[in-house]
Amino acid sequence: LWPWLLASSGLSALVQLVTLPFFPDSPSYLLIQKGNEEACRKAIRKLWGEGDHQAEIDDIMKEKGAMASTKTLRVLEVIKERSLRWQLYILMTVMTTLQLCGINAVECSLSKFEEYLIPYVSLGVGLCECLSSILCSTLIDRFGRKVLLWGGYTLMCSVLALLTMTLSLQHRFFWMHYFSVILIFLFVVFYGIGP
Repeated sequence: LWPWLLASSGLSALVQLVTLPFFPDSPSYLLIQKGNEEACRKAIRKLWGEGDHQAEIDDIMKEKGAMASTKTLRVLEVIKERSLRWQLYILMTVMTTLQLCGINAVECSLSKFEEYLIPYVSLGVGLCECLSSILCSTLIDRFGRKVLLWGGYTLMCSVLALLTMTLSLQHRFFWMHYFSVILIFLFVVFYGIGP
């Protein structure tokens, strides 16, 4: 069953590969990058139907003007620019903590379970990732990114501490496997909502 389940993801890739040539190019790409206003109008009509879409074209032209007035910086220039220093520090901190948060360790801990549990845990992790992306899209507008980052990392630390205890005790108590699985699911949800 697993080879078929794994191969099923190729079905969506095949559908995209076959249907992609029939989709129009992005109107903003056609107007800003290519400079082709007629192709932009044609793409807008194909996407939104007939009608007066001059307001959308004017918005794209404003965006093109704003992009023309901004200077593209090289990496070294970004590092040297004082006005961007705090944004760079924040970005580096978030990316470093994202790499060191423990999601890879949790996924590797799946091998510590009984052989019959591993497929169910893998399926549950995938479902938790879907659930967390749905939750994140609704929660980010309500609480903001900063609260979700702090809360996600705090809850992930707590779950990792509990998971360490349950994994070390799973040979003493038969029910500890199931508690560890629940903690892994919670960790994945907190990872998806937070970082």
